[in-house]
Amino acid sequence: MKPGKRVVLTTAAVAVATVGTFLGATVGQAATPQTARPVTTVDVPDALKVPDGNKLTGVFSAAGVQTYTCTNDAWTLLEPAATLWAKNDRTHRSVALHSRGPVWVSTVDGSAVNGSAIANSPKTGTIPELLLKATATRGTGTFAGVSYIQRLNTDGGVAPTTACTRTDQVSVKYTATYAFYKPAA
Repeated sequence: MKPGKRVVLTTAAVAVATVGTFLGATVGQAATPQTARPVTTVDVPDALKVPDGNKLTGVFSAAGVQTYTCTNDAWTLLEPAATLWAKNDRTHRSVALHSRGPVWVSTVDGSAVNGSAIANSPKTGTIPELLLKATATRGTGTFAGVSYIQRLNTDGGVAPTTACTRTDQVSVKYTATYAFYKPAA
């Protein structure tokens, strides 16, 4: 490897690391959800407020990477890859995975939600906070019936400012808080 060449953490590498973590846990650990004090509010910029008629049903901390690829000599987002855990869980036991789509999949019950960004709130030096509207859900667990998702408290994940060429790819670490909402009725 040439000196100075970047080491790229691909989504496949993140998936392998995540699978290794799950295989290292006992069945009882993987299947038992963490009991944590529920979070009932989150601080949200006005631009990212969820419409009336929806209630907060889950708040999760997340850590992972934003992977960028070189397209037409500019860095563009390829995909996120992150692990989510209950906001108040100090052990950071994984309860969901976040990946391209964007999609969030529960590692506890298999439910999932896809979303599409409908608003953003830029932050200096980090990826923007987002409001996403659910485009599809599946399963009967944590993410069943989710209507909106907020990406809040972002830190890191910004695309490089350096030049890129053809097949360059880089993954940039980030953290965030994800808040999930369901219809109140």
